[in-house]
Amino acid sequence: MKQELRLAWRFVRGHLFQYIAGIVSLTVVDAVNTRIPRLTGQVTDSLVASTADTAMALRVALTVLLFGALIALGRFGWRYFLFGASRSIEKEMRNELFAHLEILSTRYYNTHKTGDLMAHFTNDLQSVRQLLGMTVITTFDASVMLALVLYSMLRYVSVRLTLIAVLPMILIIFGDIFFGKAMHRRFLLKQEAFGELTDQAREAVSGIRVIKAFVQEKKELAAFARTNMNNMEKNMGVVRLVALVFPLLQLVIGISILLTLLYGGYLTILGEITTGQFIAFNSYITMIVWPMIAVGECISSFSQGMAGLKRIQSILNEKPEITDGPECDAGIVALRGEVDLNGLTFAYPEGSGEAVLRDISVHVDNGATLAIIGRTGCGKSTVFSLLERLYDTDRADMVCLDGHPARNVPLKVLHRDIACVPQDSFLFSDTVENNIAFGIDGADRKAVEAAAKAACIHDSIMEFPENYSTRVGERGVTVSGGQK
Repeated sequence: MKQELRLAWRFVRGHLFQYIAGIVSLTVVDAVNTRIPRLTGQVTDSLVASTADTAMALRVALTVLLFGALIALGRFGWRYFLFGASRSIEKEMRNELFAHLEILSTRYYNTHKTGDLMAHFTNDLQSVRQLLGMTVITTFDASVMLALVLYSMLRYVSVRLTLIAVLPMILIIFGDIFFGKAMHRRFLLKQEAFGELTDQAREAVSGIRVIKAFVQEKKELAAFARTNMNNMEKNMGVVRLVALVFPLLQLVIGISILLTLLYGGYLTILGEITTGQFIAFNSYITMIVWPMIAVGECISSFSQGMAGLKRIQSILNEKPEITDGPECDAGIVALRGEVDLNGLTFAYPEGSGEAVLRDISVHVDNGATLAIIGRTGCGKSTVFSLLERLYDTDRADMVCLDGHPARNVPLKVLHRDIACVPQDSFLFSDTVENNIAFGIDGADRKAVEAAAKAACIHDSIMEFPENYSTRVGERGVTVSGGQK
């Protein structure tokens, strides 16, 4: 939990002013709210004693207007500052998470599902936003309100009546301990189930053409139904727990109100407290209901938020395997194109351990062309993955560029100067022009058109509704395979 709290604090400390301003606003609202029952009690006693007059009525009216204005300004303040801070932190955390995913190595994506990663950007960040927003509000509000109400009940009304009214609520503390632990476990299972559901839906939608071509609709529907059922069961586990806890919470509160009516009425009849104090005390009991309910909500939101932080922290803890190591030569600022493979032998780390390439040696001069042919799975694509350092070889000198081991070349230079066209064409949901210019900073329309003409696709693009400004669908679904 320490790691999760440190992660949250790293983002919160940049918004301390907002949190302080929000908490001050919240304190003002709570302080004013706890004054209203006392004012009501004083007015009631004045009416009973027939001491009320026009001056008092005017004074009470002005006080109520002042209280209303303070409450309105305070509520606007804490909503603006605290909700604004949590939204800003969510944005910053999402940006950092995405930036970190961009530097992780290929091996990480080979062992983690896309759907699970998407769940981090949706459900997990939403639970973190709740933790740093609404949970902060309910936790602080419940604590301050509870303290102020108890102080007012003890000082203004009766110590004995307060103890009897609050005694049943002690049960809530013990129930919240069980509730928090159970909610944390169930929420983790819920998030994992959502990740599986998202991944299966993504795969089915991306491969819908293949599914329809091989008439696999019923099989995919059955598989999705099973995953969807698992997701529903995990969500229902959270719902059942909440459905059990909150009615029990209301029962305890109801018992407290009943004791207040019975014993408070008895003290009023005996004359130990006034009618105004009794009315004020009932108002205080109604006000103390919110902090008691908020305790359960706080524990639920805190458990979910900490679970979300834990899952996000697990990604941020991942370190990229391919980095600029101590052997990196900052003096290498460009590549000419000379390639040397020296006894290249390689096996995929996540594979069976069997070598895909064995003792490959070849020299390619700058400006020369080399074609590699072979059956499927013989390692042709692997060679290019090693040139780009998507994976590292056991020995640094197995792959050399311009006479330098690939590990000596800065990654920025390596990825900038090697152009790779993958066999799995991927088009982003963007314009044709931006897809062609992808990877080139500052490419103008003339350069894009020149590239399209060289690829013999310019005439087809000019037939599109908006030419180069035409937006293609996700993964290029709106264009043909050849056009991709």
